[in-house]
Amino acid sequence: MWRAIGSSVPTLQKVMPMLLCVMEDWPVYRMFTSDGAYKEVFALAATLVVWVIVQVPECHEAMIVYSSRLFVALLFHVVVTTQLTTSEELANFWRACQEEHRLPSDPKRFAVQVMKSLLFQLRCDNEVMAMERKHGWDGLLCAQTQHYAMGMLAREMRCVLIPACSRIAIHLLRLLSLQELSWDLPFLAFLVEVLDCLDLTKCGGSVLKVVSRYLLSECRDRNCLALRGLMVLSKDLWMARRMCCLSRSLLELLGDADGDVVFMTLNVFMNMLHNKNIRVSSTTAPKLAEALLVLFDNDDRHVQLLSIQLFCKVMELVVDEGKKPLGKIVNKSLNTLLIHCNDENQCVANLQENRSQAAEHGLQENPEEPLRQAVIRFIGMCGRSLRRQREQPQLVCKGE
Repeated sequence: MWRAIGSSVPTLQKVMPMLLCVMEDWPVYRMFTSDGAYKEVFALAATLVVWVIVQVPECHEAMIVYSSRLFVALLFHVVVTTQLTTSEELANFWRACQEEHRLPSDPKRFAVQVMKSLLFQLRCDNEVMAMERKHGWDGLLCAQTQHYAMGMLAREMRCVLIPACSRIAIHLLRLLSLQELSWDLPFLAFLVEVLDCLDLTKCGGSVLKVVSRYLLSECRDRNCLALRGLMVLSKDLWMARRMCCLSRSLLELLGDADGDVVFMTLNVFMNMLHNKNIRVSSTTAPKLAEALLVLFDNDDRHVQLLSIQLFCKVMELVVDEGKKPLGKIVNKSLNTLLIHCNDENQCVANLQENRSQAAEHGLQENPEEPLRQAVIRFIGMCGRSLRRQREQPQLVCKGE
């Protein structure tokens, strides 16, 4: 019967939305029986039906219309069945399916098999094989590695399926918008990898709402994924302005013990401040400057360099009324940087500042001491920044 349905496009167009609803709505909405029983069986039965239909050559063109939604439904099925205990009803149902269709012993592996069939239809043979070589499919079947494998799959797919990845991301946004979703990590991992496929003028608000929700998560993986997402979003000028409301949360993360978290947070701030319409408010500037001052002594040379660069940017962009409170902090920064004058950290020493700034303050550069050069340039820039009078631009970066 299902093969016959798959060979009839008009019939398939009526049936597929119903099958997708069954696959998607379990276990989120607890549908399909009045007592809530057999919900897993319904979802797996729908997946089995889709697999049968996919084998019908006549259905291939029609299935492309549903491919993005079906792909997310299959991801959902793999994730949920991996993280939940298999019920007795489901085990009994699957044993019968195995005997009839010669299917894998594990229902989760079957869902992955259907996903591969769908990708083959979308002409992603190379991507399927790449996942195989990197053991990505096996990673999807383990709850501990699932989010890594999901990110890997997204990276492989976005190379050849940008329009499809955009549609997949929209469906994932719908899932991640649910307030109680304990298995959200793998979906978040996929979403972050395909953010640059999205038209942010249409869905940027929804993306920012979802990603920022995980910014201060107690889960380190969710926290890092949120920062990676914000690094992408902050490169968009319109999104960078909308992200100014996250200044307080980002400031907290500058004090994190994880160097990767601090480095990504610095990058987010730097991307935001590249927007010429953004200025640092008088309330944010002292807090940000104090946090950066601590990072000048960070053991990670990349964090050290970026914190100095960002400090320079803050000096340039702080609004006029915020300059005076920064005086003491600037003095502290100069004392700290002078200690680094003999530092051999070449990465920090390669700051790109105009030599004339140092000359303006009567300071001599020594070409044999590259870090001293960087410090002198920084001192000159700070002095100029605190004296310079600018017309106050629009204030969009605020902090509490």
